[in-house]
Amino acid sequence: MSAIRLSCRFLFLLFLFTACSQQQTLQGLFQKSTPHEAYARRLRQAHLDETALGRDWLAAADRALRDSLVATLPFQETGLFRAERATAASYRYAVRAGEQINISLTLAPGTDAHVFLDAYELSPNQLPSPVASADTTALAFNYTASDDQQHLLRVQPELLRTGRYTLRIQRAPSLGFPVKGKNDVAVASFWGADRDQGSRRHEGIDIFAKRGTPAIAAVPGLITRVNETPRGGKVVWLADARTGQHLYYAHLDKQLVQPGQVVRAGDTLGLVGNTGNARTTAPHLHFGVYRAGRGAVDPFPFVRRADALPAAPSTNPERLGQWVRVREKTTTLRRSPAAKGATVAAMSRHTPLLVLGSQASWYRVEQPDGRIGYVAAAAVVPAATPVLRQENLAATADLYAYPTAAAAMLDTLPARSKVAVLGEFRGFRLVRSTSGAIGWLTRPIAPQG
Repeated sequence: MSAIRLSCRFLFLLFLFTACSQQQTLQGLFQKSTPHEAYARRLRQAHLDETALGRDWLAAADRALRDSLVATLPFQETGLFRAERATAASYRYAVRAGEQINISLTLAPGTDAHVFLDAYELSPNQLPSPVASADTTALAFNYTASDDQQHLLRVQPELLRTGRYTLRIQRAPSLGFPVKGKNDVAVASFWGADRDQGSRRHEGIDIFAKRGTPAIAAVPGLITRVNETPRGGKVVWLADARTGQHLYYAHLDKQLVQPGQVVRAGDTLGLVGNTGNARTTAPHLHFGVYRAGRGAVDPFPFVRRADALPAAPSTNPERLGQWVRVREKTTTLRRSPAAKGATVAAMSRHTPLLVLGSQASWYRVEQPDGRIGYVAAAAVVPAATPVLRQENLAATADLYAYPTAAAAMLDTLPARSKVAVLGEFRGFRLVRSTSGAIGWLTRPIAPQG
């Protein structure tokens, strides 16, 4: 039976499930049970996992962790939830150690749904590791990346919910900028640059500023060392009270703190200079980040400016939830709109695609076989206006939900009835009947005479 034609038993179980469930709240990092897990547990307790839609919801959640699209940060996408199908969207994105990842999802007015957001770390040959999660109707949360890694965000609404949403993923610094009045534009020497004729690598960043500019605490913490060394000149070490990592300030003209002193973010630790082995260069602060068990790490992701808000989609928002079809002879379905996005599938002209989301000048679409990816908006046209052609049925024909005879049957169309062909896929036709029903015909139809 079609998911649209839910059984009375399922509706009754869903009513009991909804009545007994309590609204979840924003969850912190590393909770033992995420909102998504709690919802899945209640599904099983209510035996909704024994229904087709309940099983599909759980399967979609699991599949999203194995098969994701690729997002380039900063990221913004407008998408659609569909009540008739249990789906989950997932996005894989690269993070750098020290970046704060800000995630927000806003539901369109009139959309009443709980949405589960779950962020994971991805490691080769290991199961995804939860980082943070939330569920609420207008949510925003953030976390700090601990390593240079791939992360994944899964977005899944509760059962039987329809509506639109806007998802954003942006990067921000996890530390304050260590030179007063400056930002990352003032960085002129980066991590890994050659030093001493290539005998060593630069283990920090150099931030150039006028002599005497305040070098400030990037976080609250404890001053652990104030000394002078041949290489760093006048230096200050600050232990981050939140994480335990150590921040290194070198080449100072003056040191204005003492060991054991507790400082707040923004307090002046010293003044920019060029002491130590920087005496032949312009005044600057050498800034480093050191982590227990790892030593120095690249500090730039810790202090780089926050991402600007991505551009809003230039595609037609009314296309969400509608069918389009490929207009060109061939085009590709991609995992990412990026130029080097991996190809999901090659598509021929007239292939119908269901629009699930949009970003910039791209649509996130679903192929008739269930594969999901991105296609350029310029490569498709609306499937309904104009239709591909009008045709008459030569005989009675069943209308199916998907292009396979094993799919749920939506309707039976009488012989000699007229249908509008919206697209073609592997010998099947996506059609609209005179009653407005849209589905797939599994039998050939004769052209109109």
